[in-house]
Amino acid sequence: MDGPSPIPDPHAPAGFVALNDPRRTEFLVEALKVALHSAGEHRLFQSGKLPGLFPARTGLAAEAALQALREGLLETVRTEAKGKLITEWVCATPKAVGYVHEHDSPRSILRELKDVLQATRTGVPAFMEEAKAELAALSANFEKRAAEMLGRLDDLAKRCEAALRRAETSGPVVTESVGRVVPWAVDALEYLDRRTQSGATGDCPLPELFHAVCVRCPELTLPAFHDGVKRLHDVRAVRLTPTSAIPEPEYAVVVEGQLMYAVGR
Repeated sequence: MDGPSPIPDPHAPAGFVALNDPRRTEFLVEALKVALHSAGEHRLFQSGKLPGLFPARTGLAAEAALQALREGLLETVRTEAKGKLITEWVCATPKAVGYVHEHDSPRSILRELKDVLQATRTGVPAFMEEAKAELAALSANFEKRAAEMLGRLDDLAKRCEAALRRAETSGPVVTESVGRVVPWAVDALEYLDRRTQSGATGDCPLPELFHAVCVRCPELTLPAFHDGVKRLHDVRAVRLTPTSAIPEPEYAVVVEGQLMYAVGR
């Protein structure tokens, strides 16, 4: 995994920047997973015994909440004002699926483990030299044990690298004929897979999938999207399903006389 990106810090000494605190990322990932797992609106902050996505309005939790809103991972649905207290209600956006997938998927965990292993592998020889200088009498036994440890680390690093290669080449595949007719098919299938891996429940509403695909294919029109999802349904790459509610009927498609408003794998 890439190292945390520097962020501006007004309290940092001149010439320095503060690194992103991993605990902030933990707050953010956990909040997004809750929002994706339970569809609908959520309180942005916990209030007394009332649940919220973030436990406090101060500190790292508050910074994570601001980051989620600033980067479009959460969007404000409505606000409630009671005296001086303003309660914000939010819901997850399609960007939240990608963020959770990038920071909480097996691929990102394996990449982080590989980086840790590499850092450990680089630091062991220096530690060996220092330990031998301090513990000359035990150097022979120490070198043997350190060599065994390095061997295990090297073996684990190779296995992690192989697992990363497998993970990065195991994306969804469509036939060449379908790919020509539906050029954005792989993008749609990858989004549905990431959505499931990120903890979202139920099938994906068609408006959500359309907007997610438009991020990669901004020229995609709604009629072309309808034709494409029906083609993917016909070849069993996805399955279109009806829903009890259709808040945005212009996104629904008719399949075999039924009005379909959601799609799954």
